[in-house]
Parts: sequence; C-alpha cells; structure tokens
Amino acid sequence: MGSLFRSEEMTLCQLFLQSEAAYACVSELGELGLVQFRDLNPDVNAFQRKFVNEVRRCDEMERKLRYLEKEIRKDSIPMLEIPGECPEAPQPREMIDLEATFEKLENECREVNQNAEALKRNYLELTELKHILRKTQVFFDEHEGGANTTESMTRALISDDPNRHMGHVQLGLRDKQESLEFLPCFVAGVILRERLPAFERMLWRACRGNVFLRQAPIDTALEDPSSSDEVYKSVFIIFFQGDQLKTRVKKICEGFRATLYPCPESPADRREMAMGVMTRIEDLHTVLQQTNDHRHRVLVAAAKNIKNWFVKVRKIKAIYHTLNLFNLDVTQKCLIAECWVPALDLETIQLALRRGTERSGSSVPPILNRMETLEDPPTYNRTNKFTNAFQNLIYAYGVATYREVNPAPYTIITFPFLFAVMFGDLGHGAIMAAFGFWMCYKEKPLQAKKIDSEIWNIFFGGRYIILLMGLFSMYTGLMYNDIFSKSLNIFGSSWRQNYNQSTLETNRLLQLNPDSYDYIQKPYPFGIDPVWQLAEANKIIFMNAYKMKISIIIGVFHMLFGVSLSLWNYMYFKKRISIYVEFIPQILFLVLLFFYMVLLMFIKWTTYGSSGPDHFGSQEPEIVKTSGYCAPSILITFINMMLFKTDPNTRPQCDVAMFGGQMVIQKIFVILALCCVPVMLFMKPYYIMKEQKKRATQGHQTIEGAAENGAAGGAVVPAQAPHDEDITEVFIHQAIHTIEYVLGSISHTASYLRLWALSLAHAQLAEVAWNMLLRKGLKSMGYEGGIILYVVFAGWAAISVAILVLMEGLSAFLHTLRLHWVEFQSKFYQGEGYLFQPFSFEVILDSAGTGEE
Repeated sequence: MGSLFRSEEMTLCQLFLQSEAAYACVSELGELGLVQFRDLNPDVNAFQRKFVNEVRRCDEMERKLRYLEKEIRKDSIPMLEIPGECPEAPQPREMIDLEATFEKLENECREVNQNAEALKRNYLELTELKHILRKTQVFFDEHEGGANTTESMTRALISDDPNRHMGHVQLGLRDKQESLEFLPCFVAGVILRERLPAFERMLWRACRGNVFLRQAPIDTALEDPSSSDEVYKSVFIIFFQGDQLKTRVKKICEGFRATLYPCPESPADRREMAMGVMTRIEDLHTVLQQTNDHRHRVLVAAAKNIKNWFVKVRKIKAIYHTLNLFNLDVTQKCLIAECWVPALDLETIQLALRRGTERSGSSVPPILNRMETLEDPPTYNRTNKFTNAFQNLIYAYGVATYREVNPAPYTIITFPFLFAVMFGDLGHGAIMAAFGFWMCYKEKPLQAKKIDSEIWNIFFGGRYIILLMGLFSMYTGLMYNDIFSKSLNIFGSSWRQNYNQSTLETNRLLQLNPDSYDYIQKPYPFGIDPVWQLAEANKIIFMNAYKMKISIIIGVFHMLFGVSLSLWNYMYFKKRISIYVEFIPQILFLVLLFFYMVLLMFIKWTTYGSSGPDHFGSQEPEIVKTSGYCAPSILITFINMMLFKTDPNTRPQCDVAMFGGQMVIQKIFVILALCCVPVMLFMKPYYIMKEQKKRATQGHQTIEGAAENGAAGGAVVPAQAPHDEDITEVFIHQAIHTIEYVLGSISHTASYLRLWALSLAHAQLAEVAWNMLLRKGLKSMGYEGGIILYVVFAGWAAISVAILVLMEGLSAFLHTLRLHWVEFQSKFYQGEGYLFQPFSFEVILDSAGTGEE
C-alpha cells in the first residue's frame, strides 16, 4: 500500500543484451510486466527496422488463426479454455513449426471448403433439375389431358386482372387462336422468387408478347453454396418460336441470373433423366456428408489448441515489436535498450534477465545500468482489483505528477461517503449494495463471459465502488431515518402529543414545536426522530437546516484536508518557500473564516436550547438568553463579521454576542485573513526575484574574476548563467493562483451545498413516488385491491429502480466526482504526469481478448 499514497520511485536504466539472448530476456520481462521500454529509433520507419520480417510472419500466423477461428465459430464448435497457467512464449525456432502447422490447417480447411462448395453447387444443380423435371412433367400432363384451354394459356401477364392463377402464369400470344403445338421450342430453368415479376415484364416487353411462360414455386428452401444462406426459387418454362426469340430469351435469362437446364421433350426421356438425377443426388448426399464430417474433425482438433496458439503468436509478436525499439551496437552482436523500471523491483528484473539468459544458453550475462536523467519519470501506482477502480477515477482527472501525493487512498472513503450524503436512503442503498455485492460475488464467472457492452463494463469495473456507495448510503439512510421515504421507529419517539379530537378535526396541519411540553427534552438515540415524517408543516424546514449545516461542515473539513496534503508535497519536494508563502496563508485564510463559521454552528448547537421565554417565564432572564428565542442566525453573523458590524435586529433580553469577546476575535480573524492575501500574491515572486538578483551578482563577480585571470594568462572563458524564469510570468501565475484560491474558497464552500440539495431532491422524489403510487395501492380494499396493489407495486418498483436508484444515483455520482476533482484535488493535486505503461503480456492479451473478439 506504500506506493498507493505516493507513486513508485522510478529509475531510467540502460540494458545490454546479447543478440542470441535478447528474445528470451524480453520474454521474461513481458511475463514480469515491470519494464517500460523507450523507442531508441524514433526516426526509423516501421518497415525498416531489424525484426520487421518476424513481425510480418506473426501477422500472417495471426491471420490464419483468425480464419480458423471464423470457421470454428461458423460450425458452433466450443473452443476450450486455457488450462492452468498461460502458455509461455515459444522459442524462435518453434515459429517454423507453428507456421507449418497453421499452413497445413489453413490449406486443409480451404481445400475441404472448396470441395464442399463444389459438391453443394452440384447438389443444388441436381436438386433444381429434379424440381424442373417434376414441374414440367405436371405441366405437360395437364396440357395433354386438356386441362388448359387455348384462351387460358394465352392470358396476358401484364393485365389488370388481379385474380391471376398462382400456380402458373402465361405470357399470351398475339393471335389468341394459336395453340401450343405451333410453339416447338422451349427452355426451362429456375430463378430467384423475388426476381420473377421483373423477369416476366422484361419477357413481355422484349418479345412483344410472342412467348408463352409457365412458372411454379419450389416449396422447400435451397441452400446457396457460396454463402450457405437459404434462398427461395421458382421453376419456369418458356415456349417460343424461332431462333431470334430463342437468343433473346436466353439473354434475358442470363441478365436475371436465371439458371437454364436441359429438359427432354418426350415423357420417357424425362422419366429416365429424373431417375438418373435421383441416383446422383443420393450419391452426392453421401459424399457431402463425409466431407462435412472430415471438415468437422479438422476444426474440432484445431479448436482444442487455438486459444493457446493465439497466446503464443501474440507473445512472439509483442517480443519482436519490443525488440524493434532497441539499438544495435557497432559489432551487430549486442542490443541496447533504455527502460523505466521501479527502483524497488531492480533485483526482480535482474533475476528475470538471468532466467532469460539461461534459457537461451548464452554465456554472456545481461548488463542493467542505472542512468542519470533530467527527464520526468512516468507515474506508477501499484493497485489491486479493489483500489484500481478508485485509482481510475483519479486518472480520469489527470495522471499524478511524478511522486506527488496520490488522492486515491483517501477517495476510497470520502467518495462513497459524500455520495451517500446525497443519496441517503436505507432501501435504495440496499438495492445498490446488493447489485454491487452480486457483481463482486460473481466476479470470475462474469469476467470469463467477456461481455462486450460498454455500459456493462463500466458498471462491472466499478463494482467495488458501487458496493461501498450502497453500504454508505444505507448508513446515511439510517442517520436520516429514511427508507423509501418512510421512517423506522426503533427507539420510540421523544415527542408526546396532547391534542384532543376537536383539535385534530379543526386543524389540517399540526406543527411540532420544541418550545412546548410536547418534547420530552431527550433526543432520539440514533438519527432523526421518526415523528418528523408526520410533521408536514415544518418537516422540510427542519431537514433543510440540518442538512445544510452538515453539508458546510463536511465541505470545510474536506477542503482543509486537501490544503493539508499540499504541505506533504512541499515537504517532499523540499519547497520551503512554498510552505511559508503558500501553505500557511492558505490554511490560515480557510481556518480564520470558514472553519470559524463551522465552530459557530457547534457553539450554537451546544449553547442554545429549544425553549422560548414563554416556557421559562419572565423571571429567568439568564435562561432566556440561552434559549432558542435568542439563537442568532449563523449566516447573518458571518456576513456582519465580514462587514465589521453587529446585528441591529437583536431581540430584547438577548445578547449580541454568542460568547465573550466574540466581536473582537471576529475583527482580528478578518484582518488576519485579509493579510494572508498579499502574502500569497507577492511574497513568492519577491523571493524568486531576490534569488535571481543574488545569482546574477555572483555570476558577475565570477565573470570579472575570469576576465582578470584571462588578461594574465591570455584566455577568457565566459561563465554561463543559469536559466531564470521571467519575473512577469511569475507575477501573473501567482496572481491567478491567489485569486483562484481566495474566490474558490468562497465558491467551493457554497458548492458543498449540493450535498444538501441533492439529498432533499432524492427524499422528495421518493416521497412523491410513495404518495402517488404505492400509498393509493395500499388503500385499496377487497380482492380488487390485491390486483390494484400488484399493478401499482410494479410501477412503483420500476420508478424506484429506474429513476431513484439509476438516474439519481448517476446524478449523485457525478456531483461527488466534481467535489473531488474541483473542490478537493485543486488544493494539492497537479495531475501533470504521464502513466507508466510497462511491457506486459497480461495487458496485451487482455486488450486482444486472447482470440475471442
């Protein structure tokens, strides 16, 4: 957990590897996942690097695996999960065996597919020919039996008659008295059913009606051999006369992609051909079944290892891609790399390099040297599956500057707590906690499913955040005594009613008054007294005052904690001047004004009671001064404090001050707070300007001394002055920073009132949903009431989950995120770093999906 509070210390190293050991060493580092390599060839084209051929070979192997995977998925063959640990990266010499295996499988699969496609095409042709012979035989049988008259056969297709015969359609002849015997030529074929109407129109127009067409649909769907899709076709036969019409008809059939088949004229020849076709279909069916079985066996054998193969190929590709970042020395026998590594893991990395050298059989050990650099190192925070989600919330704002304070460990507590202040409801919090607990409990099975939905991945990635937000919301719901807008009376109310029946009948609303004997002067032990749910007249007034003050108290402490963390940064980076001219004035400004306002709230709560002067009588003035009658407004007191005046509307018998010396202390606090502003504004630029003048004076003296020595020795070496910041830019930057902090302290304090506002909105929406829906269902009587309650409860539950849990939860989440990013992190967090991205097989395989995407 140490690196969670502050990023890991990183070091830049130079790595020397022998060429024969480089592959194995990089493989070990990929399994370790703790080294980020730098590109030492930024100006070299990707196609001109040393290992580009190996990368291309890996791309080709990956292409073949994707082809096999597509075929496996097409046959719905399950791919076995990787048993045990992930396979290691194979040795370079094993690439040849893998390439040969993949080549053999791809060629075999393609050959089988081509044979199967050819067999399916022959099967389709024979099946279509079978249907043609059957349909044409029916047509000729009908004609020879006199089933069709000349008039019915010459009926035109393009006519206004809506009651056309659906089994067959005729294109008429010009002379309706001409019979079928005068049409000696005919062609038969099949065509897609959706193209048939346009096909008929084209025949009519192109042949001027001098053809006779019959068509009948094929009832069963046929399989397209190319796409394996089901298609529906129709059989047609066209009678015509003359070679000119024959040529025209065939061109039209070709244009509409209709398939023509030979059809004998005599019935005996047609029967003989049909028997031969049936025999060939049976033989083809047997051969096709054997081909499919062979293809299935090949794919099943490949499915057992395809995931392992994907892992191996992607590891090989990643290794060679990383080796392309290295430099070659002049002897071409050593590879040189530069990398960022965590300082604490240097020994672990050395051990991994030794293992790689031993695996390769090299006798020369690798060399890992630490380098000095002025470059900013990457930021690396070690996380686990629990802290990773909170760290990602911080990274969404900006990656931490190297070694600055990390807000993530504090966010683990403050984020769900501030969310719960806005979302506090025991019932809704339980729903959210149950959903988060289910995702955590089913973590491994849900991860194994690899669901592609982006919204689901967001929810699943934040499962621990959702669980904590739900649990914290249940706690604040108990504090508010709020469960689905209702209360739990666990300890018994501290209020006693003295109303008679006439009072209840004549008054629609009754107000709870603590300045009466209705209150027994003993607070409810935990949370809000349940009787406030019945106080419709002043319930909102009471809850507003309570939640508003709580919001300000939480906000001030949250900001004070953020400013305090900046001290940790200044001390670590040894910025002593920033401690004196930034941290101390900032903390004083916040404490003297806003923390003092919080203290006034506690003083008011502990000093003043709820009773007024009528409760004690006029003979007890000291008690009256500490009663609710004399309790001042904190807001008015704070405004008068800033204006250096007292409240002119103070009631008689009441003191102006809440405690002795209050007016003097407030004036001192305001003056000191105002004095902090010029300190923040001018002291740091003044200090920097003074340091620059001091360095300039020292540099001038150095130059004069060097000039004198040069005059004596004949050589002058000018001294190089250090780089100084432009003092104007320093003043502008400090002015912006000071104005932002001073105005931000006011606006950020007010911004925390969103805790009260969203809590009020959530409670009111829950109450509206209860009163408008479930309450009416519960009032229904009789058996009809059960049905009504069933329907109403379904609507109330849907609204509760969709609006009060999902939408209100999302709203509270976004507001909580803003409070952390702006109000909290702006006090100490710069977020100007860049993320440590080590070479890791685990990350590479996760992003690739191990061949499943």
